[in-house]
This record gives sequence, C-alpha cells and structure tokens, in this order.
Amino acid sequence: MDKKFYITTAIDYANGSPHIGHSLEKIQADVLARYARAKGQKVFFLTGTDEHGTKIQKTAFQKNITPKKLVDTNSKEFKNLKKILNLSWDKFIRTTDSKNHWPGVFKIWDQMEKSGDIYKRTYRGLYCSGCESFKTGADLVDGKCPLHDKEPELVEENNYFFRLSAYSKILKKKIEDKEIEIIPQWRANEILSLIENGLEDVSFSRPKEKLSWGIPVPGDDSQVIYVWADALTNYISAIGYGRDEKEFEKWWPADVQVIGKDILRFHAAIWPAMLISAKLPLPKKIFVHGFINVQGQKMSKSVGNIISPNEIFEKYGSDSLRYYFLKEISPFEDGSYSEEKFIDRHNSDLAHGLGNFSARVVGMASKFPNSIRNDFKSIDLGLEQRIKTVQKNVDDYLDQFKFNDALSEIWSLISFGDSYVNEKKPWSSDIPDVEKEKILFNLLVLLNSVGVMLAPFLPESSKKITKNISIKGKYVQLKPIPKLFELIDNGII
Repeated sequence: MDKKFYITTAIDYANGSPHIGHSLEKIQADVLARYARAKGQKVFFLTGTDEHGTKIQKTAFQKNITPKKLVDTNSKEFKNLKKILNLSWDKFIRTTDSKNHWPGVFKIWDQMEKSGDIYKRTYRGLYCSGCESFKTGADLVDGKCPLHDKEPELVEENNYFFRLSAYSKILKKKIEDKEIEIIPQWRANEILSLIENGLEDVSFSRPKEKLSWGIPVPGDDSQVIYVWADALTNYISAIGYGRDEKEFEKWWPADVQVIGKDILRFHAAIWPAMLISAKLPLPKKIFVHGFINVQGQKMSKSVGNIISPNEIFEKYGSDSLRYYFLKEISPFEDGSYSEEKFIDRHNSDLAHGLGNFSARVVGMASKFPNSIRNDFKSIDLGLEQRIKTVQKNVDDYLDQFKFNDALSEIWSLISFGDSYVNEKKPWSSDIPDVEKEKILFNLLVLLNSVGVMLAPFLPESSKKITKNISIKGKYVQLKPIPKLFELIDNGII
C-alpha cells in the first residue's frame, strides 16, 4: 500500500453559488480521503474554485461589479461547503491566487512551449461561453451545445494553440494499458472513441481585448491563458509545482481525480496530453460520476429547481445529506434528488435503522450494574466472521468507488445486530448475568464496528456511536474506543 494518497476534485466555476450538484463530488472524494487516512496513509485532499474566463467577466459586468469581487464572494460560499458537507480537504486552491497558482501555470506553459506544443495561429470556429471551449459540428445537437442548449458564437481569433493532435496514439495506449485508469470502464471507452475519431489542436488563449480577466500569456500581454489550460494546472500548482518542487514530488501523481462526466474530455485527453508534453507523470485514476437531477429534470435557473445544500443542512445536518448522495445516487450514473425520497431515507435508514439500533444497544449496556467484562476468549464466532466479512466487502466496494454498495454492507450488519438482539433477548430475566454480559459484549463490539466502518461516510454519526464505547483491558466501557483495524490486528476480533 502506498504511504501517500493524493486526491482531487474538479474545481468549481465561481460564476454563481453552489448547489447540490456540487455536493456529490466533494462528498465522494471526502469518503475516499477519510478512508485512506483510516488505513494509515498520508493524505492530501484538494478542492477549490476556477475563477477566470468569459462567463465570470460577463456576469460581473451584468452585476456592475468587478470580476474580483464576484469571485471573492462566490469562492467563500464554495469554501463554506467544508462545514455544510463536513469535508476534510487539506487545501482550497483559487486560480486567482497569483502566489500559489500562477507560478505553476507559467511553468507548465513554458515546458509545453519547449516541447514544441504551443504555437500561434488564426482560428475561426464556434465558441460556447458556457463550456469555455470551441465546438465542432459533431459536438452540437440541432446546432446547439447539448449542455447549455444554446447556439455557440462564431469567433475568429489569433490565439495560441496546444498541439493535442500529436498525442492521440500515446493517449490511446496509456488509457488502454490503464497507465491512466478511467472509471467506470465505459467512460474510458467513451474517451477512446473520441481519440479514435482524431483529436484536434485546442485553443489555449484568448485575445486580451475580448477577455481581460485571466492569467497573461508569458511574453505576450496581448493574450490571456485559456481557462482550461489555467484551471487544469491547479492539480499540480496547489502542491508546489513551479514553487516548491520537493513538495510537488512528494504528492504527484494524483492517486484519484474525481470529476463529472461533462469534463471527461478535458481531464482524460487534454490534461494527460499537457502532462506528457511537460514530461510529468500521469494521474493514476480518474473517477467519473454523473449528474444530479431534481425530480428527473436537470437543475437550471429558468426551471427554478436549483437547490442549495445549505437548505438541506439547516434542516437535517451534514450526515443525512452525505448519506442520501452516497446511498441513493449511483456512483457512475445520473441520479435524482427529491425531498420526499430524502426524508424517507433519513427516517428509515438513519433515524429508525442506525439510530434505533445504537440507542437499543447502548441503552441496554448502560443499565448493566457493572462494566461489561472483556475477558471472554472471543466474541461469538458467527458474529466475528460476519464483521470481518462486511469489513472486507466494504474495502472491496470502496476500491471500486461503489459507495452505495459499501453502505448496504454496513446496513446489513445493523440488520444482523437487530436480529441478534431479538434472538438472544438480553433483557430476559431467564438469562444469567454472565450470559447477558457476553451478549452485551458481542453487541457493543458489533456496534463499535458499525461506528468505525461508518467513519468515512457519516463522520458525525460515527463519533456519536464510538465515543461512548471503549474496548480496553478486561472491560467494555462506554468511553472512546480504538479503531476497528486495531481490534482486528490485536486479535480482539
């Protein structure tokens, strides 16, 4: 197992406030980061905001404020997701950060230029400001961008281009050989099909007269670096590229990069090609998730169905929000949010399922006249095996990014615990105290196991469960506990 684990999310475009669509990716990445920490790995978890480009400039103009004021305001809201979603990121990068981000952008531009992959030419094409990219006829549906349902603008400019076309063969081989693994596989097939059809060189700058809000091209103040060449570099600039090479080498390459399906082309074609051009290692895995719809419809201001994660947090807290997106939404497909379904999950799985089982076990144990003895040779063999099997299955599912299946495994352990209580009846006056003690010991170990397994998914619920139980020495007490991994390693379970 690698000692380090570097995980990134896509950085959010600071053109507006965050909505629940931004939440899914952050929660998924947070689970993986917390899980890696629990396994003893040194983790660097990066997120942030993308703050340059045409849309930022236009929105600021419409609001009669400066682009800087717009991104400063919106970036704070995205940063506040750390509290709302209970995230454990280590750094929040902003692309307007001239001290930490810009040196990396300048360095990779210089490296790509030295490789002969940056050149200037006049280009005439269809530009979608929503995607911040030029489009070909094959990208459009009925003449419109399928993501933004708008006709792109016909633009003729003298820009710097990146020689993406030179990397078709090498990218194809690296993806097929899984040197860069794209998950799920059908997303890899999707990008391979795109490469097979031929990659075109991409514009990496815009004239300053049309886009003044951005990072200047080194040596040419008349041009501003194109948003994707700028934004993608955050993954290496944040860890020291262009500033602190020792720190950069400590963390790069990324172990997992978590992105949405709409930016697959940028992350699985343009980004790896940039890295190869700059003679840098490729990320190991790119995990691609789908979109969140509301009542089956795509979120949009015109429809009026945009939901802020803060609304859900204020009513139900971060764990309920995290649970819904991890359990109800497929890791790989589009998913749907509805308040009715959310409330049903909250009540049935959390309040009644997890909550009732926890209260039941702790309640019975706290009524026992003494601390529960821990001098039994082992817990029940069937229970021990069930815990170990569930833990292994959770490990396997998380390795495959199947958060929903991992949670189903943990809930199967809760169901098993409920059945165990009903079968053993520790409240019965017919059962001797020593037997009650053993039953309660078994249940506390099981509950503790559930709590520890839940830590990456539902950190607050996990704390509430595990802070009360201590499996130490000869007794089980209602105090803080060692991690499940330590219990297994020490032969307790």
